Amino acid sequence: MLRKALAPLAILLLIAGGALWLTQPATVDAAEYDDLTGDPERGETVFIAAGCASCHYAPGAEDEARLILSGGQSFETEFGTFRAPNISPSPEAGIGDWTLTEFASAVTLGTAPDGSHYYPAFPYTAYTRLAPQDVADLWTHMQTLPASDAASEPHDLRFPYSIRASLGGWKALYLNDDWVMQDPEDETLERGRELVEALAHCGECHTPRDALGGLDTSRWLSGAPNPSGDGQIPGISPSELDWSETDIAYYLETGFTPDYDSVGGHMVPVVNNFAQLPESDRQAVAAYLKALPAN
Repeated sequence: MLRKALAPLAILLLIAGGALWLTQPATVDAAEYDDLTGDPERGETVFIAAGCASCHYAPGAEDEARLILSGGQSFETEFGTFRAPNISPSPEAGIGDWTLTEFASAVTLGTAPDGSHYYPAFPYTAYTRLAPQDVADLWTHMQTLPASDAASEPHDLRFPYSIRASLGGWKALYLNDDWVMQDPEDETLERGRELVEALAHCGECHTPRDALGGLDTSRWLSGAPNPSGDGQIPGISPSELDWSETDIAYYLETGFTPDYDSVGGHMVPVVNNFAQLPESDRQAVAAYLKALPAN
């Protein structure tokens, strides 16, 4: 009788153990990075396109001070308040003592050097599509930036979102490196896909999410509630945006819309970043957006 009673418990323990194993923080294959040498100039382009400074400069910083990635900006969401950490090259307060593979695991898999999960407010769900060389270039460039000894501030999240270990299950559901646009027809669309779906992580704001916070890619770029709870982020799919490719590329360079309005809110730093990229990149984004199917 005792043996029969213990059997279901043993099965539950096996299932729980298997779930814990499957949802442990993953790390990159070090062999993919061992022979890579980063190019800081190419890394600067990755850095700008990915918008790293836009989230990680100190509140109120201006001009060159925005390259001091001391963190501290707060981002209000329905899950609580996320605060950007210090990612400057400081070995004590920032990420200066990380290895390239630790950096790659953080950027592409959301895994910290101590083996814990990062929250997806850090858009590794988009960056997971980056090629190892892009990551190495970005890492090399970031080592050239000023260091800051400012301490990172903790997040302030509501229960149960404050249970960081639960992110293993979330990643099992939502973290993958699949592209939304399959088999782009030419190099322009391929570059546009890289910028929209990976580097500039446009879908993180412009795509609706389900109850658990995962992107609903069946409604890709169709617009979403503002995470702060204030208003709506517009759709930029062909069903929602009737601008021409020229209009889109011009907006990304200047911030001016076809009806003579100007960029505002969180799109201001996005446009500032895109304005620093080559014209071909802005045209690639425009081509990508116009090539998407209507949803």
